[in-house]
Amino acid sequence: MLDAVLPIVVLIVLLALTIYLFGIDATNGPLQVALLLSAAFASLMAFKNGYTVAGVADAAVGGVTSAVGAIFILLAVGALIGTWNMAGTIPTIVDYGIRLVSPTWFYLTAAVVCALVGMVTGSSWTTAGTLGVAFVGMAKVMGLDEGIAAGAVICGAYFGDKMTPLSETTILVPKLVGGGLTVGEHIRNMFWTAGPALGVSLVIFLVLGLNANPDAAISTDAAQDALASAFNIGFVNLLPLLLLVFFAARRFPPFLSILGSALFAGILAPFTQWEAVKAFVDDPSLGPVATSIEAIFGAMATGFVSSSGVEPIDALFTRGGMASLLSTIWLVLGALSFAAVMEHAGFLQRLLMPIVSRARGRGSLIASVNASGIGLNVIAGDQYVADVLPARMFRGEFAKRGLAPQVLSRAVEDSGTVTSVLVPWNTCGAYISGVLGVSTAAYFPFCFFNLLSPLLDVLYGFIGFKVPRAEPWEDQAHTAALPAQP
Repeated sequence: MLDAVLPIVVLIVLLALTIYLFGIDATNGPLQVALLLSAAFASLMAFKNGYTVAGVADAAVGGVTSAVGAIFILLAVGALIGTWNMAGTIPTIVDYGIRLVSPTWFYLTAAVVCALVGMVTGSSWTTAGTLGVAFVGMAKVMGLDEGIAAGAVICGAYFGDKMTPLSETTILVPKLVGGGLTVGEHIRNMFWTAGPALGVSLVIFLVLGLNANPDAAISTDAAQDALASAFNIGFVNLLPLLLLVFFAARRFPPFLSILGSALFAGILAPFTQWEAVKAFVDDPSLGPVATSIEAIFGAMATGFVSSSGVEPIDALFTRGGMASLLSTIWLVLGALSFAAVMEHAGFLQRLLMPIVSRARGRGSLIASVNASGIGLNVIAGDQYVADVLPARMFRGEFAKRGLAPQVLSRAVEDSGTVTSVLVPWNTCGAYISGVLGVSTAAYFPFCFFNLLSPLLDVLYGFIGFKVPRAEPWEDQAHTAALPAQP
């Protein structure tokens, strides 16, 4: 137990030290160094317990390999943000948004729209990386709080992700839990926590909107004029968004869907935003074709640079590119290296065993699952580890006590899935913070849905509300590979 705890202590100390010294800038490198040093220390503890250097090295490589799909999605989203800005897609969404949505209803609208899109796409990552970016951009133009806007986006996106059979975690968790649980039963039981959590969140966002005091650097009319001068605003600019929705509806692989939409936007840009494309490349010696090709590669690689002359507008749309998310990928690699070594050496299982054995009552058992999911999101830095381990570790105890398998699956999702975005070095937290351009600390207090879901699940466990029982069910030894993408 001491060998299992010591790497956690080292991790906490190093993370706290980097945050104390560097603040928000810790995610630009110091946090990654802290995670890799913690992984190295965990490796030393593994060697002490008889594990070989080759075995630990293979485990670390395997942990990183499990994130390759997520890394490709990150790169694709970076390219998409760059070309969507260049093609006028995000500027058009922002322009339409500030015309149609008043500041009073803005936060509420962001949460509702992202919830609906999340249910259609089945991916909180895709929702946040597309419409989420636009909503945060609108908030900046309208002078609203970007942290609250990001919180509204996250609440809606994660509700939609949980409440659809198109989501990978919604499909994965019932398989891990076993007991013959279907995806439909799992979703119906999750609604009793997800529904009230979102409802309360929407009420809070409405209250925050009613009390908002917009403080924009420029008026919305001036912003619209600046947008119109820098981009050709029109419905045709939304074609990349519609293409992405089509790909999602047809269940194309997320990486190919996002990259395909990014490439389409890049090809569309010279036809709809020629002046912006020429200003971006800024090389009069090149012909139209060469300029277009260079603009596509540049926007996808290092991001688009807006040259409208209006500083707030240029700052808003000078974003994107695969290179902009390399520090996020570095963060993911560091976190997963640490998690892989901890799991390979049996340290994570050793930490969970006492929790499982000491949970006597129904409420304490459900609370233990939630605590394990949240703890693993912090320690392991990956939502799939936080879903897989509790589902496997607790399913025998739930089966023995006659609690229906959907009780365990809901507890796993309410903790492992939705709280992952609240941890800066977690793969989900790093991704969402990176694409939205808002620090985890800034949006954390406003992720009401993500904070309320585990609390409601634990409350239901203690009072016995919507905690179905069943005859002791078989603890089937399901094996499921970690998905390649969230």
